[in-house]
Amino acid sequence: MISYDQKIEITGALTVTAVSSGYCLGSSNWVIYLESKKLVYVSNTSTLTTHPRPMDQVNLKNADLMLLSSLTQAPAANPDSMLGELCLSVAVTLRNNGSVLIPCYPSGVVYDLFECLSSHLDSTALGQIPMYFISPVAHSSLEYSNILAEWLSQSKQNKVYFPEEPFPHAQLVKSGRLKHFKHVYTDDLWNDLRQPCVVFCGHPSLRFGDVVHFVEYWGTNPQNTIIFTEPEFPYLEALAPFQPLSMKAMHCPIDTSMNFTQANKMIKDLKPAVLILPERYAIPPTGFGHKNEFVIDQIDRKVLTIKRGEVISEKLDIKTVNVPFTTEMVVSVTLSELQSGLKASKFTAVLDTKDNKYKLDILRDDLLANKTTEPYLLETLFKKTYEWGQLDIDRFLRALTNEGVSDPKIEHNAHGYTIHLKSEDTLIQVDDKSTHIFCEKMDKNWRLKLRSIVMECLNSF
Repeated sequence: MISYDQKIEITGALTVTAVSSGYCLGSSNWVIYLESKKLVYVSNTSTLTTHPRPMDQVNLKNADLMLLSSLTQAPAANPDSMLGELCLSVAVTLRNNGSVLIPCYPSGVVYDLFECLSSHLDSTALGQIPMYFISPVAHSSLEYSNILAEWLSQSKQNKVYFPEEPFPHAQLVKSGRLKHFKHVYTDDLWNDLRQPCVVFCGHPSLRFGDVVHFVEYWGTNPQNTIIFTEPEFPYLEALAPFQPLSMKAMHCPIDTSMNFTQANKMIKDLKPAVLILPERYAIPPTGFGHKNEFVIDQIDRKVLTIKRGEVISEKLDIKTVNVPFTTEMVVSVTLSELQSGLKASKFTAVLDTKDNKYKLDILRDDLLANKTTEPYLLETLFKKTYEWGQLDIDRFLRALTNEGVSDPKIEHNAHGYTIHLKSEDTLIQVDDKSTHIFCEKMDKNWRLKLRSIVMECLNSF
């Protein structure tokens, strides 16, 4: 369990952060850091101003790879318009002495329905009409939504600290206008049920849950209305097993997820290097022709599409890893200026690797005291200077002369030059980044002497 903006590590290989997606209470987008690479997963996301904490776009910017999913399932339906139609239909049904059934989930949009519908009923002189919320988790859903301030918009967070209930449904419960029950089998519900009324219960598919009983209970009365708000279930297919049905059916899909226009604007602002999205987001949906407002723009970036169940591979070119110093190591390092704007330091350390993490620690005496330490390793550990830069050819020729070599011959080429020492049967090739010595003379001391001369003619620190 993590909070918004909290960073957690997974086996040392990944750092994961959840940021608000603005869709519902606790809804999150995910930022995954893999060494120097940033991956972003965009799930159900909303840029609308409702009860959840607003979408966090800052942490999603400039990702190396973005996975985009869960855009609106009702691209042609405006949520505000659908909410207005719902409130109007509820008011008309109640005035005609009918009751309203709204199949819904026990959290999410239902909080906005409580708020908007109660306000609309008040404005139309129907404020005395009761609302019933039926779900095994109805009570806990209403209670938790009032105390989990981290998930809420700023205006609702401020009410928590006053203290006031952030949602109007708390006052609706206190006043008796909104009543909640665990299931339809409780006597308390049927003793209290007063019609006309509005009932919220699930499941939106009408295949299970308490809503099934209300469809059968109210379905024969043409004055009643069932209103579908969840876009993921075709409402005609949901009603098919209950036909013939006399009650009216309304379809007002309220999906606050981003539409394609909002998603294109977000992608343009976030500037991901690579975008991965479902294949159906790249082509207009059936029935909408070639309307570009229902597809994701694929210009100015690399876009990969994926089908359901398909596995795709995208290489992340990780060239560097972060290796922190211990405090003792930091104290032991002294920077020397090699040239203007460039500083370096020599240090000897132990590289510790564990759980995909790296750390440089100071070299301790117990390692040096180990009798198995190889002589060449000790020589490296106690090395005093480090060479860098290009070979100073004039200095190198003078050093050769001092060693008794009198016949060096220099030939320039495209990459550097070649020095031929005929008397010593030696060839030295020098370019911008390397020096190679070819010596046919079977004299180990001469080869070591040449090596020392080359090292002395390089910059060092």
